[in-house]
Amino acid sequence: MATYDLIVIGGGPAGYVGAIRAAQLGKKVACVENDRAGGTCLNWGCIPTKALLKNAELYHTVAHRAEEFGLNIEGLSYDWEKVVGRSRGVADKLAGGIEFLFKKNKIDYIRGTGGLAANGKVEVVDKDGNTELYTTENVLLATGCVSRELPFLPFDGEKVIGSKEALQMKKQPKSIAIIGAGAIGIEFAYFFNAYGTETTVIEMMDNILPVEDNEVSKTLEKSLTAQGINIHTSTKTASAEVTDKGVKLTVEPAEGGDSQTIEAEVCLVAVGVAPVLPANAEQLTLTDRGYIEVGERYETNIPNVYAAGDIIGPPWLAHVASYEAIQAVEGMFDSSFDPKKVTLFPGCTYCHPEVASIGLTEQACKEKGLDYRVGKFPFAASGRALAVGESEGFVKMIFDKKYGEILGAHIIGAGATESIAELGLAISMEATNEDIEATIHSHPTLAEAIHEATGAAFGHPIHI
Repeated sequence: MATYDLIVIGGGPAGYVGAIRAAQLGKKVACVENDRAGGTCLNWGCIPTKALLKNAELYHTVAHRAEEFGLNIEGLSYDWEKVVGRSRGVADKLAGGIEFLFKKNKIDYIRGTGGLAANGKVEVVDKDGNTELYTTENVLLATGCVSRELPFLPFDGEKVIGSKEALQMKKQPKSIAIIGAGAIGIEFAYFFNAYGTETTVIEMMDNILPVEDNEVSKTLEKSLTAQGINIHTSTKTASAEVTDKGVKLTVEPAEGGDSQTIEAEVCLVAVGVAPVLPANAEQLTLTDRGYIEVGERYETNIPNVYAAGDIIGPPWLAHVASYEAIQAVEGMFDSSFDPKKVTLFPGCTYCHPEVASIGLTEQACKEKGLDYRVGKFPFAASGRALAVGESEGFVKMIFDKKYGEILGAHIIGAGATESIAELGLAISMEATNEDIEATIHSHPTLAEAIHEATGAAFGHPIHI
C-alpha cells in the first residue's frame, strides 16, 4: 500500500495546483481525478469557452465590420464542427500539459473516484469498479462543483443542457433560451448570437451580471441588445415543458404580473453550481448550502483533512481556487504559516465587450455609507481604442475621498480582463490615486484609461 504526505482528491485548479505546490515543498504527493487533469475549468469551463468566444468575436467582426477596416469579404462562412473542435483541441492540449507537470514534479496521478476512508486512508474506485486504499498523512479535498439543475427542468443532454453540453454541441441550434445572466449565461449568449442563433436570456435579478457595478451591467445589456440578444431582466421562469420541437418556458415578472411564453430549440440552464462531495463525505461538516465547512487554515472538522476551491463555496472562480489550495498546502506543512482567506479577487466576463472588476461597486459603497469619489474615462476618448476599432465602454474608478485609497475598479470594453490585473496589484499594495497618477502608462494603450479615470475622480482629467 502506497503512503503519501498528501493525497489530493480532485485535479482541477485547486487540486492540481495544491498538488504541485506540495511537491515543490518536497512532499510525496498523489492526485486523484476521475475525469481529466485540469478539472471543469480546463476541460469544460474557463479554457474551452474562451476558445469559442475568440472564434465568435473573430467571426462577428469579419461578418459585420469588415468594411470598417477596409476589407472586402465575399462568401464568408463557418464550419460549426471545426469551431467546436478547435475548442476541444485547446482543452486537450492543456490537460496534457497538466499531466506533464505531474510527471515533472513526481506526483502520482491516480485515475478514479476518490473518497475518504478511516485511519488516514483514501479509497479510489477506478472505472472498472475496483477499489484500492492509499495511506496518507494529509488529504486535500478539491472536488469542485457541477452545473445546478432547476427542479422543474432537469438536464436531458439535448434540449435542456448545462454548460458542459453547450461546449460540445454537434449541431448549432436555431434558437436557444438561457436561464441565468451571470458570467456563464452571458458568455454563451454572446457566442451563440454571434453565429446567428436566436438567443434569449432570462434573469430574475434587475440586471444582467448582477454582481457587477450597476452602471457596467446596464451598459453591457444595452450593447448585447444592440447585437440582437433578447434580454428579459426582473423575470423568473415559472414553469417549463419539453416538447418535440424543443422547450417551452413560461416566464413572468419577478414581482408578479402577466406571464408570457418563450420557446426555443434548446434551453441552457446557467443558474449556478452545486457541490460535488467526495465519496464517504457523511463525516464532514457542511454549510447550510451543502459545501464543505473549513476553518481558518482550510481544515475540515476531520483532523488533517483540508478542502479548497469551489467545494468550500463561492466565489467559484478558478483563480480563487488555486489561491486557496496554495494557502491550505502551505499551512498544513508549516505551522508558522498563517493561511489567508480570500477577500479581494478579480471577476471577469469574456463576452464582447469584456467586463472585469475588483473591489467594491458603487452601490456597495453607498450601502456602506462610505465617502467616495468616482472617476470615469470612456474608451471613445482613447487613441488606442479608436485605432483598433474598440471604442465601446469605459473605466470606472472608485476612491476613498479622504485618503485616495482605491475602493473598487470596473472596466467594460476591450482588454478589460487583462487590464484588471494592474488594479488588483494596486489595491493589494494599498496604492492611492497619487500612486496611479505617478505611474507612467505607455502611449497608446488601453490601460491609459485607468490613469485618465483616476485623474477624473479628483477633478483633473487631461483628455476629457
